[in-house]
Amino acid sequence: MSSIRKITILLIISISLILFFLGSSVYYFLSNYSYADFYKRLEARVSVAEKRHFESNQRYAQVLKNIREEHLELLSDEKEYILYCPNAAAIKQLAEANSLPINFLNLTYTQQSVNFQKEDVFYYGKKRETTKGFYFVIVSAKNYYNTHHLILLRKVLLVGGLISILLIIYLTNLFSKRFFDPIDNIITKVNSISTDNIHLRLDDIKNTDEIKRLTTTFNNLLNRIEIAFETNKNFISNASHEFGTPLTAIIGEADVALLKDRTPVEYKEALQKILKQSERLNKISQSLLFLAQIGYKNNKFNNTILRTDELILQANEIMNQLIPKNNIKIDFELLPENPKKLKVMGNKDLLMLAITNIMTNACKYSSNKPVIVSLASTNNEIVLIIKDQGIGIPESELPFIFDPFFRASNTAAYDGYGIGLPLTQNIIKIHKGELIIKSVQHKGVTVQVKLPIAAF
Repeated sequence: MSSIRKITILLIISISLILFFLGSSVYYFLSNYSYADFYKRLEARVSVAEKRHFESNQRYAQVLKNIREEHLELLSDEKEYILYCPNAAAIKQLAEANSLPINFLNLTYTQQSVNFQKEDVFYYGKKRETTKGFYFVIVSAKNYYNTHHLILLRKVLLVGGLISILLIIYLTNLFSKRFFDPIDNIITKVNSISTDNIHLRLDDIKNTDEIKRLTTTFNNLLNRIEIAFETNKNFISNASHEFGTPLTAIIGEADVALLKDRTPVEYKEALQKILKQSERLNKISQSLLFLAQIGYKNNKFNNTILRTDELILQANEIMNQLIPKNNIKIDFELLPENPKKLKVMGNKDLLMLAITNIMTNACKYSSNKPVIVSLASTNNEIVLIIKDQGIGIPESELPFIFDPFFRASNTAAYDGYGIGLPLTQNIIKIHKGELIIKSVQHKGVTVQVKLPIAAF
């Protein structure tokens, strides 16, 4: 059974039960009210009859009679009885003579006043004590409202209930199709997407906000999965290249050296080439291991309060040693007056590594053109900006710059392993910061490092 049919049946049953309960409640309370109201009418007529019959003032009795005729409508099959009852033994005779229920007269005799119903006739009786003895004042009638109006009410409730159920069936089907058909289409489309066609996306559906949000969520998920696949492909491709190049050189050099006997000098040259490629391979492996350690969530580092302006100055000294011809210019014009806004909680060695990695890339890929390093702060974070005038990064390749071993297509002429930026990003992440890179090809790269200000 489809989900649409299940929901339709469930809604029909639920709403039908609600309608049944509501209709039964209306009928029950209205029926009870009609009985109580009818007995009140009979009681009023008994009261008027009693006063009119036993009133000594004939003029007042006539007034009561007029009021009775003018203001109290005649009930269906209404009858009035004034019966003299000298004693309890006479009750049976009175009942038979007047076609009254004997049980009703017995109750009236013992309880003074009583309501009674036999089949469709309603009775109200009252016992009146006089000097001559006891009298029964009784009024009986048929409840026209109960026998006609309540029957009509039952029919209205039944017909209305059936029409409501049919309307519910129609609206439920309409709602189910409108709401669930798009979901079925989404499920079918998602099931059809695999690694071979992961570029496919769900069509925009002009439906409810919830369906639109669901479609957007699935598309965003597919975007992330596609990026993950592309990242994985890039990682495998670049890692294979980075590991393959030194391994090929090592194997080739060893094969050449072993083809024939060599002089000690030739063996030494071959071993030096093998050693150089091995060191390169070892450096790549160590960088990967360090990258994995930095990215491990449970890894703990010794953090202290650090001043970011001092970190930049120390990083600049390191750059002067690594790249003596660098053209780094430090701009502290935006430094805040409050020195507390320059302090962060972090690991000095890791932050120094992250900053020098960014500076090294800026100098390397700009061929030592001016690199501007500026520092500013807001109420909550410190912002380090490093801007170069180098070759830039192609816009289509920006999503992959944090993938290990990924190198932009325009960096073939520059040495590197594609590990510096992923390592830097992980360092910034563990310091609860953010690394933002913007670039225009042939115009340079702007790197923003945002770190939260240390709490005091």
